[in-house]
Amino acid sequence: MQAVLTNGSILEINNIKSRLTSLFQELEGADNSQKSMIENEIVSFGADAIDFLINKLTDSKGVQRGISAMSLIRIGEAAISPLKNLSDSNKNFSWVANYIIQEITGTI
Repeated sequence: MQAVLTNGSILEINNIKSRLTSLFQELEGADNSQKSMIENEIVSFGADAIDFLINKLTDSKGVQRGISAMSLIRIGEAAISPLKNLSDSNKNFSWVANYIIQEITGTI
């Protein structure tokens, strides 16, 4: 069975991606309190943010990469399968993906 995206769900996905993009832009120059609030909002998107966060994990550096990793850890179990896919498809990020998976599962 294939999932069917309606215009409403496409719009919702685009709105989420747009908001996440804005939040990551706000990280630049944010103080620790602001970073914490931004991370909390990112995590509030839950599984809907996972693909975006994995892309940020591989395409960003510094605070953006750190927030991506921490957000994936906090989102938890739903991030494991996409992280395993990242580990299998991108050997440069295999150790990062595996570390995050270990943090989620508590096997460190």
